[in-house]
Amino acid sequence: MSSEIVSLATVGILLLLLFTGMPLAFATGMTAVVLTLWLFEPETLYFIPSRIFTLMNNYALISVPLFVLMGCILEKAGVVERLFYALHIWSGRLRGGLAVGCLLAATILAAMVGVIGAEIVVLGMVCLPTMLARGYNKHLSVGVICAGGSLGTMLPPSIVLIVYGLVSQSSIGTLFVAAVLPGFLLVALYLAYVLIRCYLNPSLGPLAPPEELDLPIMEKIALGRALILPVGLILMVLGALYSGIATPTETAAIGVLGSLIVAGVNGKLSFDAVWDSLRRTGSTVAMLTWIFFGASALVSVYTLAGGTAFLQDLITGLPIPPLATVALMMLILMILGCFIDWIGIVLLTMPIFVPVIKALGFDPIWFGILFCMNMQISYLAPPFAPAAFYLKAVAPPNVSLGDIFRGIAPFIGLQIIALLLVMFFPKIATWLPSFMG
Repeated sequence: MSSEIVSLATVGILLLLLFTGMPLAFATGMTAVVLTLWLFEPETLYFIPSRIFTLMNNYALISVPLFVLMGCILEKAGVVERLFYALHIWSGRLRGGLAVGCLLAATILAAMVGVIGAEIVVLGMVCLPTMLARGYNKHLSVGVICAGGSLGTMLPPSIVLIVYGLVSQSSIGTLFVAAVLPGFLLVALYLAYVLIRCYLNPSLGPLAPPEELDLPIMEKIALGRALILPVGLILMVLGALYSGIATPTETAAIGVLGSLIVAGVNGKLSFDAVWDSLRRTGSTVAMLTWIFFGASALVSVYTLAGGTAFLQDLITGLPIPPLATVALMMLILMILGCFIDWIGIVLLTMPIFVPVIKALGFDPIWFGILFCMNMQISYLAPPFAPAAFYLKAVAPPNVSLGDIFRGIAPFIGLQIIALLLVMFFPKIATWLPSFMG
């Protein structure tokens, strides 16, 4: 059977199953079984669980449930409310200062949690009502929350970076270091956009009320205590990783311990809180694991049939410059992100794209950062747009899904600008890892 026919059949079967409403994990697994029975002997089915076992036997995969648990505990720890209030008071004299405080709180939260759904829900519950009550523009407010909440895709400890590192066999620690500058580039673009818009049109982001502007300086300094715990946890987790004291998996365990300490100090540590965090972690990781199973099975069978080699030869043989090939990959990922969850995308495409990137002479670490930036776009890009639906679940009734999509549109443009900057100036992603050795 020719590789062209196998490739078309694979895409056709997978799309047919997805259009029936079958979850991605089972659609990919069913496609793998159908391809195996069609192309090989039934005994070949034993190949599928053996490949799944090889993937799941990776020690670094343990960091995924640990970082998810860390995020769930911190969501219960009451950090965001205090953090947002302190940053809001400090930035109150700026036009759009409340939105600036929300973005800064989202950045700190992303560096602690790394679970996008939890971040957006917490920000939506804490920041959105406050901004709307102070007369902030509805579209700007929801855009800031969705864009800020999706920063967890980029900033360590990002689950997306961990899974990309596992699939591409890249250093997770190096990916974490490489993501720092691109992540802060995104934050800088968001802040610049908010400040410029609010200064051009002050009605979008009014100043804080006089009673908050006139707080004594010592009270404002005292609010800085809200930063001690979150910043301390970030330094503890990332410091252990970047200094080489701990591996990513060990760092995740340190993060769980630190989140328990933070919750205890804030008086939020209880049996119910821990039990709910464990339950939600189990649910999230179970979903990820099933997607791991299905996508791994499909990629393994497709590779055995020669499909992966066929696509790699097809991409490398295109009569276009190497950087244009990368741009084409980014476009494919962007389109897929509108319809498929990131975990399915990384497991289905990276076994094909990463060898091509290496053959073209590009750094897979740099490409991993581009991939994560692309997946951040997928969190905001309709019709899939999970960030919009996360926020809608906790938004006031007067905030419609249409309002949210309208609010996130400018931030999608900023994400694309940041992606292009990192694509054309790779040093943004590779300089820090090379500097740190």
